[in-house]
Amino acid sequence: MKAGKQFVDDLVEKGLLNEVTRVAVDVYGSLSLTGKGHHTDIAIIMGLAGNQPDTVDIDAIPAFIRDVETRGRLLLAQGQHEVDFPQNDGMRFRSDNLPLHENGMTIHAWAGEKEIYSKTYYSIGGGFIVDEEHFGKESASELAVPYPFKSAQEMLGYCKETGMSLSGMVMQNELALHSKKEIEDYFANIWQTMRACIDRGMNTEGVLPGPLRVPRRASALRRMLVASDKLSPRSDERGGLGQHVRAGGQRRKRRRWPRGDGTGRTAPAVSYRRCWLTTTTLSSPSARISIFVTSWRQGYRHAV
Repeated sequence: MKAGKQFVDDLVEKGLLNEVTRVAVDVYGSLSLTGKGHHTDIAIIMGLAGNQPDTVDIDAIPAFIRDVETRGRLLLAQGQHEVDFPQNDGMRFRSDNLPLHENGMTIHAWAGEKEIYSKTYYSIGGGFIVDEEHFGKESASELAVPYPFKSAQEMLGYCKETGMSLSGMVMQNELALHSKKEIEDYFANIWQTMRACIDRGMNTEGVLPGPLRVPRRASALRRMLVASDKLSPRSDERGGLGQHVRAGGQRRKRRRWPRGDGTGRTAPAVSYRRCWLTTTTLSSPSARISIFVTSWRQGYRHAV
């Protein structure tokens, strides 16, 4: 979505938007192989439409995508200009890789038969994108933090040297780039978004998107747990609740986790505690910030 939004912003800035008659997207490598399942195509389209991940109206997405698919037309930059976006040729999933990274895409803008602008972007993890021209180059923000790192070993070295916790060390880097209030407000918004996702999943009936027609179970499980006098539901009930809350809340296909996979139990545990316990580790804003700021930066050195 960020890449699509950046592309249309470039068109506006360069005065090219109104010249464009057609837009096409080539998605490569790993990003292509998982694209349909992860709704990468939908995210790119919504970005081209002028949306951003943190403010997009999730409930409006299905109707918008149906309109694009039905008419083969796409409104760019919050409705400023409409272009052709053919269903069979607007989004192309390719099996080959771009040279710099396995998660790449190139977006093209055409005026008639002439390509007037194109840009290649790489999705490099953590919700970050970088264009081809800046890939691998250090930014000024990387040099502005007190504890720059490029590996987990370097992070742990700072902790040993200073006596700070991992979250404390990372927070010092954040404070060099943002005010404390900006950080607190940012992660408070993330927390509210997570809670809204859980609530959405627990209150949405029907089936998950996709051809398998997998039924949503989170809402039914929630009703069952509310009606039960048991204080400690079975672990498989907690697991099912969180698993389908996550899948249903994000409007994605259900992911089937191996029975022994600890990763698949993390979100269920969080959702169970959020729903059924009045006091949790995450009930304190400072505790949430400590967890978020560490996971946000761990293994990744680029600034927000």
